[in-house]
Parts: sequence; C-alpha cells; structure tokens
Amino acid sequence: MNPNPETRPRKPASQERAALYVATVSSFMGPFMISAVNVALPAIQKDFDASAVVLGWIANAFLLAVAVTLVPAGKIADIHGRKKIFTTGLVLYTLSSFFAAFSASVGMLILFRIFQGLGTALFVTTGMAILTSIFPPQRRGRAIGIYVAAVYAGLSMGPFAGGLLTQHLGWRSLFIAVVPFGAASVYITLALLKGEWADARGEKLDLIGCILYGFSILTLVYGATTLPALWALGLLCIGLILFFFFVRHELHTPYPVFEVRLFVQNKVFAFSSLAALIHYSATFGITFLLSLYLQYIKGMTPQAAGTLLVAQPVVMAIFSPVAGRQSDRVEPRILASIGMALTAAGLFLFAFLHPETKTVFIVGTLVGIGFGFALFSSPNMSAIMGAVEKRLFGIASGAVATMRLLGQMASMAAVIVVFSLFIGKEAITPEHYPRFLKAVRVCFSLFSALCTAGIFFSFFRGKLRGKKGSPSGTASEH
Repeated sequence: MNPNPETRPRKPASQERAALYVATVSSFMGPFMISAVNVALPAIQKDFDASAVVLGWIANAFLLAVAVTLVPAGKIADIHGRKKIFTTGLVLYTLSSFFAAFSASVGMLILFRIFQGLGTALFVTTGMAILTSIFPPQRRGRAIGIYVAAVYAGLSMGPFAGGLLTQHLGWRSLFIAVVPFGAASVYITLALLKGEWADARGEKLDLIGCILYGFSILTLVYGATTLPALWALGLLCIGLILFFFFVRHELHTPYPVFEVRLFVQNKVFAFSSLAALIHYSATFGITFLLSLYLQYIKGMTPQAAGTLLVAQPVVMAIFSPVAGRQSDRVEPRILASIGMALTAAGLFLFAFLHPETKTVFIVGTLVGIGFGFALFSSPNMSAIMGAVEKRLFGIASGAVATMRLLGQMASMAAVIVVFSLFIGKEAITPEHYPRFLKAVRVCFSLFSALCTAGIFFSFFRGKLRGKKGSPSGTASEH
C-alpha cells in the first residue's frame, strides 16, 4: 500500500458520494433527535404523568450512553472495521427509534433512548473516520465542512420540526420520522460503500481501559448533570480519580483503547482537541441562557424566541462547508483562531445584556457567533483528523465527539452553578429577574474569558501542512 496519500489511487466518485451521504445523514440525526425530543418533553410528561426528574432522564440517558461508548467504539471500529461498526450503529439507532415510538411506559422509553445513544455513538465515531479514510487530504476539508453543517442543520431543524410533529401528530411521530433516514443510510452503506477500513486489525481490545473509561465518564457526566448537590461533587471527585487511573493504565498497556500519548507527543492533535473542548464549553449554554432571557426579560413567546435563536445555527450550517473548503488551502489554525476570536467577542457583547437590549443587537451578535463557530469547527476538525495516522482515525473521531459532549456538559454545569449562587432554588419570577439577569451576564463573561483563553491553544497548535503548503495527511509538528 502506498503510504503517500497524494499518489495513492483515487476512490471512485460514487464511493465518495455514498460516504458523504451516510456520514452527513447520520451526523444530522443525532443533534436533530436531541433538540426535537427536548421540545416534546411536556407532551411526553402529559402522556406518562412523569415527574420532572424522570423526564430529565429521557434526555440524560441518551447523553450518558453516547458519552460512555464513544471512545471504545472508535477503537473497536479500528480493529474490526469502521464500516461494520458504522452499520451496526445505524441499525441499532433505527430499530430503537422505531420501538421507542411504541413505548408503553416512561421506563421503556428511557431504555430505548439508551439504545439510541449506543447506536449514535457507534455511527458518530466511525462516520468521520470513514470520511477521512476515503477523501484525500487535499479535498478532505470540504467533506468535513458538509459533515459539520449537517450537525448544525439538525440542531436548527430539531425545535421547529419537533414542535410541528408533536403538535399535529404527537411526540411518537418524532421517533418514526428518523426511521426512513436510518433505513436508507443502512441500504446505501451496504450497497454502495465498498470495502472495509480496519487499520488496527489484529490489535487486542483493552477491556480494562474500556471499563475505567466508561465508569469515569459515567460519574463525571452524571455528577455534572446533578450539580450543585453536595453528593454531585463526590461523584465528580470519583470520576476524576477513575480518569487518572485510566490515563495511567493507557500509558502502560501495549494496545490502549485511547492513545493518551497523542496528547503528549502530537501537539497539533492535543491543542486542537483542547481548543474544541474549550469552544464547546464556552458556547453550548448560549441557547439555554438566551431562551430564558428572551422569554422572561423580553416577554417573547417560546415560538418567537425559538425563531430568533435559529439565526446562529443557520449561519453555522451555511458557512461550515465554506470554512471546510478553505481549510484545504489555508492553515486550519489560522481560520479556527479567527473563528474562536469572533465567538469570544460575541460572548463578551452578551455580557452586557439588559432589559432594553434591542432585538437587532441580539440577532446580529448571534450571526457573528455563528460565523465564528463555522470558521472554527470545520478547520479544527480537519486539523484533528489530519494530525494522526490512518490506524488512529477511529480514535481521533471518537476524541472529537467526546470533546464536544464533555464541553456541552461542562457548559451546562457552569450555568447551573452560577444560577445556584445567584438565584438558589427559587423560581425565576419577576421579583427575581434582576438576580437572574446578573447570573446571565456572569455566565457570558465566564464564557467569553474561557473562549479567549482557547485562542492560545488554537493558534499555537503548530502547522498541519508541509513547507510547500500541501496537505500531508499527518501533522508536521509532533
């Protein structure tokens, strides 16, 4: 096999189109289901007479299943075949979605949400790896840009489509709606995506590492979702201890489930991953905070607030392919750093929100943040995937998804802690609006500072390309 990605035979165009379709559709389904189900929670609560805590588990069970499975799934795919694991994930997701629509109890729904999360982890961590395996480095950025745009399209369409389907056809229709997409993706994967990619074939699966990773992520994520309870701090401490032992074990095992050494030996990969973690930690809470601000402080209806908030993901979806295409020509660290700087500036502007803030200011700032997010995400993901060798594509893809998920959880944990300090257990009523607004401003100030610090990791990650400016497939600085 020719090790030079520039001179190896090109994949047939139909192979590339099939890979792009199935990876893009799968990247759309996960975010779509998350945001759509959140809109349908009141209707689900009415059907099953579920408590708020149980209702929360409909969302959390999915996220926990994804978080625990992502990294092991990437390694299993590298060993046994990415197409095989990708297809398994699609089948599991599609079947669990179908059966979730016919849940007879909230417990049954939560169970199928867990299976949905497991399936999502399998196809999310392998979809990006398959794209990276098929597309040559000089055209990979465009494909990754389309992939990222699909994620934002799912986030954008979820609330609208979810509300529409729930209102007219009931919440069960949400789960039925994704079944045709999943079934079509399975068919195209099996019929058109030829070959298999298993660059770590023959290596042994590190079961001890999988167990340590799973329990550490489980306790960390669950602890973060239950803050600021005192026992949540205990769970976070246990999670950190388990994660320490996981890292120590991975450094001394011949076949690690995750190449921890990448964070030590590969500067581009390490700094790009940390930049992704910081960026998601600083931005995921935006929609939550502004949704409350617009409805409580500005008096908007949920539909009006949702319509205004869609400005950010729409801009992200439009410009992500453009940014991905440009990252094929320009150093990803340049584009990503500019994007992170724009995001930090937008977050800083939101730190000055007050009751009289104009709607045009909010929309304009969201557009700026969306553009910054697009400039950051696609080039940054391209840098991560281009910084590792082929046998680690699955692990790198899992790392990207894990950073995104942990960043999202960290963002919401920060919001919850700030709200508990300023508002406590009180409901957000008019007499508490001043304290609520102060908490919102503090959150945006923290997020802006965090994103500003992230510019360092983004800009000083090192160069991805060789001296002649052509993509090399692996980082030039390790």
